[in-house]
Amino acid sequence: MIMRRRQFINGLIAGTTTLSTAPLSFLNASEKQKRFAEAPFRMKFSPDFGIFSHLPGSNDVVDKIKWGYDQGFRAWESTFLKNRSVEEQERISRIIQQKGMEFGQFVGTYTFQDVTFAGRDTDLRDKVLRDVRASVEIAKRMNTKFIHNVLGLADPRLPDDFQMGNAIELLKRIAGIYEPHDIVMVMESMNHKINHPGIFLHTIPQAYALAKGVGSPSVKILFDAYHVQIEEGNLIPTMDYAWDEIAYFQIGDTPGRKEPASGEINYVNLLQHIHDKGYRGFVGMEHGISKPGREGELAALKAYRSVDPE
Repeated sequence: MIMRRRQFINGLIAGTTTLSTAPLSFLNASEKQKRFAEAPFRMKFSPDFGIFSHLPGSNDVVDKIKWGYDQGFRAWESTFLKNRSVEEQERISRIIQQKGMEFGQFVGTYTFQDVTFAGRDTDLRDKVLRDVRASVEIAKRMNTKFIHNVLGLADPRLPDDFQMGNAIELLKRIAGIYEPHDIVMVMESMNHKINHPGIFLHTIPQAYALAKGVGSPSVKILFDAYHVQIEEGNLIPTMDYAWDEIAYFQIGDTPGRKEPASGEINYVNLLQHIHDKGYRGFVGMEHGISKPGREGELAALKAYRSVDPE
């Protein structure tokens, strides 16, 4: 009988847990080589710097990326990268390229306090455009084409269609900045029910209407399965309908926004579906870890092996 790939990998992980946690000083050369022989993930899972804090053994950004490569990750992202110094951004970019990895999204502009895209406040909208122009240089530095921009709060005083019109107008101006550089802005719907009450963009149909209204290859959707499950459910049909406007995925299980297999979302089916449709882009790991310490992080790595598509 031919053993299925996922069963084989899970067996390897279970059989090498002790080895993975053993201090390197106690391993001979052959054992050290095995320790770092994790196969690359088929899906382009992309950790951020905060997700693994115990296993890498260092908080240095370069050490974390090297550790991630050894675990099979071939991509990385950093939501709040723009808050890091230029020097640190350059260090991150260099190690990513040295390892043959890819860097995904970072946030160019965001607010959870102000009405930016949905309103007509000239000063706030001008600040958004300044942030967007600055984000171009960061994207070049990181050798990435994906910038995640948050659309701010809704304006409860305005009818929904007026807000949509205001947002489309500003998104078209952003597209004009990004298009010459082949940069793609991705916009994420965020749930009202738990995390972001009052946020303007909160459903995938709304994001789809915005992308269609702009009509640019530089304005697309970031589909975060955690948010979509809470706000809308019906993940696969919703995804399929919006497929032509989706350029980026992020994941996290619910309840709790933790690693796959910790909650109610069937990530085996969901990720296999995405893979079968031909998506080979980033899958950002936008979540925490359900159990504490090294054991929790090892369990999270095992969970990712269990949901990696066949």
